[in-house]
Amino acid sequence: MDLSRFPRRRYTEGATPIEPLPRFSAALAASCPGGRGPEVWVKRDDLLGLAPGGNKTRKLEFLVADALAQGADTLVTCGAPQSNHCRITLAAAAKEGLKCRFVIEERVPGSFSEAASGNHFLFRLLGVEDLTVVPAGTDMGAAMQGVADELARQGRKAYIIPGGGSNALGGLGYVACAQELQQQLFEQGLAFDRVVVGSGSSGTHGGLVAGFLGNRIAVSLLGIGVSRDPDTQAPLVRKEAQAVCDLLGLGLTVPPEAVQCVGGYWQPKYSVPTPAMVEAVQMLARTEALLLDPVYTGKVMAGLIDLARRGVIGAGERVLFLHTGGMTALFAYQDVLLG
Repeated sequence: MDLSRFPRRRYTEGATPIEPLPRFSAALAASCPGGRGPEVWVKRDDLLGLAPGGNKTRKLEFLVADALAQGADTLVTCGAPQSNHCRITLAAAAKEGLKCRFVIEERVPGSFSEAASGNHFLFRLLGVEDLTVVPAGTDMGAAMQGVADELARQGRKAYIIPGGGSNALGGLGYVACAQELQQQLFEQGLAFDRVVVGSGSSGTHGGLVAGFLGNRIAVSLLGIGVSRDPDTQAPLVRKEAQAVCDLLGLGLTVPPEAVQCVGGYWQPKYSVPTPAMVEAVQMLARTEALLLDPVYTGKVMAGLIDLARRGVIGAGERVLFLHTGGMTALFAYQDVLLG
């Protein structure tokens, strides 16, 4: 799979590490049937470039390159009040000398605050030019186009990046990740039974599906939903994976069985804390000094923990958890996590 024909900016030096989590694995095993659980490892995409790291960096390498090729002077994107994607897009804009504007969807009424910490603090520190807050259910594409039209009337040129950077071009970032992972496994003599990833706007999960298929990586790939259950999430991921395959000209149809999703762990609502999320964040912090976030990786890890305790992820399985970053959001949830 040749990605060299696509313009790309490089924001990370080298591959992100793959590390074992022995103390966490032991703590998890103690609560699993028979005192045995999976052997959990982590791929540290939280250490990707652009302050302070996370999965959106891989997508933005291709999206920002396209924006620059088109002569854009402003990036326009969207997300929730504590959006990691917005924060990393803004970081990319700062690195490239571009302006950046957001449309923020208040998915939980009353959740936006100008005085908020976490990513919202970084929005201001990194110099977001403007942000527009809209209610849940707003047509975000239309709202971003409205911002782009306003800029055009000022003689400026906007480049719209969809939520999560999730389109075919952004998905190439996780095709590149699949290739990187395959090379690491070869060089380090590692093998995994399962890769676990968060599944939200679908760009990361869908890009990995395309990358696994195109590179013939025969490892089970499980997406744990952070905002939807499988009946609605799986079709989105399959559509994204197919769009990436089509962009690459692979000439293949993504089969339904290539998309594995589980749900429930994000409920009752996106970004609303749960006891299982709190347990997961605390366990990783206190056993491995690994910081998860309360909206995405915390709920994904809560799912991994529960699946192991129920035997769905079997004792002795070697599992690779893809850490997609987001730790800055922790500072907006201090009362929940230490209460």
